Amino acid sequence: MSAPHPQRDFARDVVARLRDAGFQALFAGGCVRDLLMGREPQDYDVATAATPEQVRNLFGKRRTLAVGASFGVIIVLGPSPECHVEVATFRADGNYADGRRPDRVEFSDPQTDAQRRDFTINGMFFDPIDERVIDYVGGQQDLEHHQLRAIGDPRVRFTEDKLRLLRAVRFTATLDFELEADTARAVAAMADQILVVSWERITQELKKMLVNRHRRRAMTLCDESGLLANILPELAQLRHDPLHPDWLHTLELLDELTDPTFPLALATLLHRLPIDPGTVVDIAALCRRLKLSNDETDSVVWLTRNSAALDAPADLTLAQLKRLLAHRDAPALVGLLTARARVRTTLAEPLEFVLNFLARTPPEAINPPPLIDGADLKRLGLQPGPRFRELLDGVRELQLNSDLTTTSDALDWIRAQLT
Repeated sequence: MSAPHPQRDFARDVVARLRDAGFQALFAGGCVRDLLMGREPQDYDVATAATPEQVRNLFGKRRTLAVGASFGVIIVLGPSPECHVEVATFRADGNYADGRRPDRVEFSDPQTDAQRRDFTINGMFFDPIDERVIDYVGGQQDLEHHQLRAIGDPRVRFTEDKLRLLRAVRFTATLDFELEADTARAVAAMADQILVVSWERITQELKKMLVNRHRRRAMTLCDESGLLANILPELAQLRHDPLHPDWLHTLELLDELTDPTFPLALATLLHRLPIDPGTVVDIAALCRRLKLSNDETDSVVWLTRNSAALDAPADLTLAQLKRLLAHRDAPALVGLLTARARVRTTLAEPLEFVLNFLARTPPEAINPPPLIDGADLKRLGLQPGPRFRELLDGVRELQLNSDLTTTSDALDWIRAQLT
C-alpha cells in the first residue's frame, strides 16, 4: 500500500475524511480481493456507517452523485474521472422478489454487510489507515486455496441475484480458481434461471469472460454447468456431436487467440455454426438477442461469414484479397487465421502468404481511392440506376486487380462499355 497511486490515494483520503467525521469506513469488495492478490484494482469501493445523506453533507452536493441513494450508494467525485469512489452504507438486503435486486435495504454494520455479498473473496474489508484485513466470511482462506465459494447458502445467494450464477463462472475462470463443490452444484441446479436476468447484464459477463486469457476455461465451465445451453442454445449441436468434434476445436481456437476484441472472440465461438442456406443460424439475430451494438453485430456477422475466407489466399483474385484486407475487421480476421493456423498446421502457409502480402503492400495500395465516381459517369451522360452501379463496380474491380491505374484509363474503359 506504500507506492503512490492516484485512485487508491483518493479512496484512502475518502476513508480518512469519513473517519475524522466519526464514521467507520473501510475499503470493500473486489478491491480488497485484488490488493490481497497483489493486483492493482480497477476501482475502489468504500463501505461506511455514514448514511447517504451524511456522505453528501460531508463531501458536498457538488462533489457527490446520488446514483443509488435508495440502496445506500453515493459516488464521491475525485480529481479526475478515473479517481471517483463509490461509497456505500453498510446494509442488509431485503427480499429479491425479481431475482435481480433487493426490494428494500436496511442500514447495518460491517459484519451484516459482509453476509449479504456474493462470494467470500468479495466479502472482505480492508482498513487502509491501519492497513489490516477484516474478514467475517473466510475470504482470506479461500484466496489462499484458490477457491470460489458463495457466502452462506449458495442457493440463497443465487436466488437473490441470478446474475451471480454467471459471476461464479467468470470469477472461477478469470482468477484460475476452483469452484467450491456446493457452489458448483447450486450453479448447475439453477442454470435455467439465468434468463431472469436482462440480456444486457448477461452480455456484460460474457464479454468479460471472452476477452480474458482464460476464456476457454470460462466457456468450458459455462458448458458443464448448463449456463451455456441457456445463453447460447445455438451451440448445442457443436457440443454434443461426438462425430464432429467442432466444440473441442472451437475451445482450442479460443485458447489460441491473442488479446482478442469481444467481437472476434464471440465470432470464434460461433464460427463453426452452420450458416449455409437451409441450415442457417441467424448470427445477426443472435447478436440482437445479446443486445450488442450495431457495430459489434456487423463485426461478428462479417467475421463469422468470412472465418475461412483466407484459407486459400493464393487462389483469390487480387481484388478479392484486397477487399478482405481493406475491411475494418481485417486485423481480427487475420487474428482468427493466426489462431486457426496454430491449431491446424495446414493453415501455416496461407497465414504466411497473408502476412507477407500485408508486409509488402502499403495500405493505400490495398484500399486506394476510387479512380472515378458517380459524378464522372453523369458527365458522360449516364443516369443513376443498376447499370450505373454495375459500371462503377466494374472499374473498382479492375482497379483492385491493377488492370486500371489512372482515371483516364477508367473513363476509356467506361466509354468502351457504352459502345
